[in-house]
Amino acid sequence: MEEANPYIVFAAAILPALVLFTYIYIKDKYQREPLSQLLKGVFYGFLSTFIAIAVELTLSTLGIVANEPQTYIGAIWKAFAGAAVPEECAKLLMLWLLLRRNKYFDERFDGIVYAACVGLGFAVTENIEYLFADLADWKSVAVGRAIFAVPAHFFFAVAMGYFYSLVAFGEDNWHNRVRILWVPVMLHTVYDGLLFMGNVSDVLAGVILIVFYIFCYRMWKRGRKRIKTHLEADREKMMFT
Repeated sequence: MEEANPYIVFAAAILPALVLFTYIYIKDKYQREPLSQLLKGVFYGFLSTFIAIAVELTLSTLGIVANEPQTYIGAIWKAFAGAAVPEECAKLLMLWLLLRRNKYFDERFDGIVYAACVGLGFAVTENIEYLFADLADWKSVAVGRAIFAVPAHFFFAVAMGYFYSLVAFGEDNWHNRVRILWVPVMLHTVYDGLLFMGNVSDVLAGVILIVFYIFCYRMWKRGRKRIKTHLEADREKMMFT
């Protein structure tokens, strides 16, 4: 078997995040954020992985979350408590630290941009971990994660940034405050839950896979709509100021 070139593996790990970073950077066409601030967001996303890992390992060690769930309920619980909650909470903490005194956070779309940077920082770190953990099969892992996992983290972040901006720019109510965290947690739970459920039994694996594809498509479609909504709101604001 040909030995994997670590530089090529590393490039494959970061490329999907780089593509999505470029996409969101180009979309921010009215008052583009300084690149230094965006890279700071990516770095904060990198830091968030260590917080999430520490919480996840603690939950696993205490037996609160099973490493290999044997039931569908166990799979959903692992997705929720063992992945979605610690990871999205860690990302939100870093997003708050990034934006709380950020003078460049002055448009609705900015919330999505900065949240996406944090999410992509998390995703690329996780991607590097997964690819180097399975060098024997790194190519198939890289393709699967490029199509699903990295875009999923991106759209979890889009949801977080969307509601963060609603609260920051005039729609500050308890409903939107809750949704800043609750919506990405629920998206993340469904995403991971379907994957974990597919590993529990082969009986419904095909059906679960179809549901997974449908969910990803609808999440991506909804995420693009949220991006468009905030961009249009910022454009209207510029027209009347």
